[in-house]
Amino acid sequence: MEAELTALAASGATSLVGLMVSDSWAQARERLGRFLARRRGDAGGADGADGTRSAGDAEDAEGELQAASDELEAARGVRDERAVADLENRWSRRLLEILREDPGAASELRRLLDELVPAQPHSPHPRPEVRPDQVPALTVTFVNRTADLSALDRCFGGGGTRAAAHIGIGVLHGLPGVGKTATACHWADRSRELFPDGQMYVDFASLHGQTGGDVSEAVAMCLRSLGVSDEWMPRSLAERTALFRSRSAQRRMLVVLDEVSHPAQVRPLVPKGPGSAVLVTSHGRLGELVLDGARLISLDPLDGDGGMRLLADRCGEDAVAAERAAAERLVELCGGLPVALHVVAARLLTDRRLTMTGLAQELADEAGRLAGMSIRGERPVSAVLGPSYRMLPPDAARLYRLLGWAPVRTFDAATAAVAAGIDTPRAADLLDVLEAASLLEGSADGRYRLHGLVRLHARECAEREEADGERAAVTRRVVTHYLALTGLADRAVRADRLRIADLSELLADTPDPFAAPGGPAPLDWLEAERTNILQVLRAASQQQLHEPVWQLAEAFTVLFLHHRHLAMWRESLELGAAAAAAELMPAAEARLRGLLSRPLLDLGEDDRARAELEAAVSCAEIAGHIVLRASVQEFLGRYWDRADPARAIEAYRRSLDLNRRAGEARGAAIAAYFLGCAQDAHGDHADALATLGRAREELLGCSDTRMAARATAAIGTVHDHLGDPQEALRALREAARTLRGEDATHYEAQALVQLADITERTGGPRGAARPYLSRALEIHEAGGSPSAQGLRERLERLDGEG
Repeated sequence: MEAELTALAASGATSLVGLMVSDSWAQARERLGRFLARRRGDAGGADGADGTRSAGDAEDAEGELQAASDELEAARGVRDERAVADLENRWSRRLLEILREDPGAASELRRLLDELVPAQPHSPHPRPEVRPDQVPALTVTFVNRTADLSALDRCFGGGGTRAAAHIGIGVLHGLPGVGKTATACHWADRSRELFPDGQMYVDFASLHGQTGGDVSEAVAMCLRSLGVSDEWMPRSLAERTALFRSRSAQRRMLVVLDEVSHPAQVRPLVPKGPGSAVLVTSHGRLGELVLDGARLISLDPLDGDGGMRLLADRCGEDAVAAERAAAERLVELCGGLPVALHVVAARLLTDRRLTMTGLAQELADEAGRLAGMSIRGERPVSAVLGPSYRMLPPDAARLYRLLGWAPVRTFDAATAAVAAGIDTPRAADLLDVLEAASLLEGSADGRYRLHGLVRLHARECAEREEADGERAAVTRRVVTHYLALTGLADRAVRADRLRIADLSELLADTPDPFAAPGGPAPLDWLEAERTNILQVLRAASQQQLHEPVWQLAEAFTVLFLHHRHLAMWRESLELGAAAAAAELMPAAEARLRGLLSRPLLDLGEDDRARAELEAAVSCAEIAGHIVLRASVQEFLGRYWDRADPARAIEAYRRSLDLNRRAGEARGAAIAAYFLGCAQDAHGDHADALATLGRAREELLGCSDTRMAARATAAIGTVHDHLGDPQEALRALREAARTLRGEDATHYEAQALVQLADITERTGGPRGAARPYLSRALEIHEAGGSPSAQGLRERLERLDGEG
């Protein structure tokens, strides 16, 4: 009821002011005077016998109306539009007071206006029926965005809720081309009932560079849509803003402001009418508008399902179904960015010979992806990103370009600083600038990422604007950064491990985050950064930065000794071994090829593992490094463990002897551990038990709890072979617990499988083996082990038997 009365009072005031300058004003004044006299707000005057006001009241009311007409004429004479608007607002409030006191007067006022208003066809003021409807219509089907539309409903009181009395401000911000304008237009179309007095639209992208300022022209556009002619248009922004507030005070309408770049563009266009709203789209967050009560709504790229729906809508359901895998790949290559998906659809629709499979293959090459997202030479993806980039300050623009070359997908401020060769606090400030421009995505943990297509755009800008050699410099700075941190993490896990690289000078100049109070656990950091480290290795390898590549690959291996990411381990060591060979570093090559045999054996590539080991033996002999030779013999023994235990025993004895000659107590203890395992496999169980017992004690003496636990597990296996399953189970349980505590999950899984084997073989309780196998499966699946499938089938058989 209140909203209806407010709207009627506003329209009545507008009509009243229009009548004052019409030829029918004398007649209208008399009838309006009688309406007002019957509802005088003052306490004076006596009602007549019929309950109406006296003739004196009518005369007073007509006098009040004539005084208002004289005021209007004076204002018009000096073109004081603000005074005209104030007069209209006063009468709107006056009429609203009357209607609130006597709601029954509403029907009389409507009849009176219907009879009087047609008599003045040339009023200079807008009729209340004038309702702007300027928001563009969508020309394609709108898909997904359910959560974002719901957020807008909550912001503005839509979705079936009563419109709020306050003025709502919502800011849709996000990556250029993510669909902000489409979302705003779709929401406006479905929310028409909330804004009975119309919807206005301003595209700031089309106003940039306007004489007099884009904000001032935007306000003028809105005033024109409310009936203000250029003849009456105030000259200054302040006057236009004041007039817009007056004109909008009694209206409930939506103002959509598209492509806003600064909060100052928004504030003059906030309407005054209760229940009105301003919906802003911007590449930036415009966080300052939060002080004005704005709600910030981040728009993300489409998910896989949304991207597929968009392709199906543009290309047809049948076309997508016929090449579903290729369609999914196209959505992935577009990163869910609607502008890119529309370009892909356009290429498919305009080239009958082009298939989704062919286009996916074309776009798979990063170097030509942005160029492939073009139509007849136009590149819409680059075009939508270009304005945001060009508006960046020079320092932020440079960081943006160099991040396009940085060989990492996610990064923190320290890594960004290294890439640009600046200090970390300055990098943090510039990252804030990039994030505010929606060219960068930040997360709560202080990490950042560039959307895939944004990264390619940044790289494109770098190739165009940066000096020759800068890309190699970025890669060198980043690989050195990761080498230092990975080297520190490696040493934090185990200080006395065999290493060929001498990083003492580099590490001495690097603050150790793992030793700092509250710093990350080294293995946790390596696990979180493993994808980045591999990407850094690839990029540095392509740039032929051989020395840091093999050094980083060697240090990186500490992660895989605890977490068995086999494919990643293999690739990192392949890159490292090739770099060591190119650098003519036989000791490094021997070390890396020996380590490479480990993931190859676990992946079932035994022949290749043997070839790597033979090359490692030769390189170690050339290097003349006695501890390295011992290590390679140990790796060779592991290979022979699978095929010839006798030859494995020989290799382990050579390793044990070389370690003792070099005074390497831990290396000798490890060789003894493997020797004991080989003796057990050869059937020499008593000798194996004695060898393993000594190895376990020596490892504990070296504070190597992890390897000592492996020796305990091997002792359990020997007890099983000697016919003592209870002692075997006890030792294996102890080993599994310790290995889990040491985060040595691969070896924990081995102990768990043995526990399951012995439990089932000795007739343990039904289901007793299941927890062992479930945990082992979890470990193998996490590491991508081929053994996972066999464990899964074994658990399924257990379930079937149950």
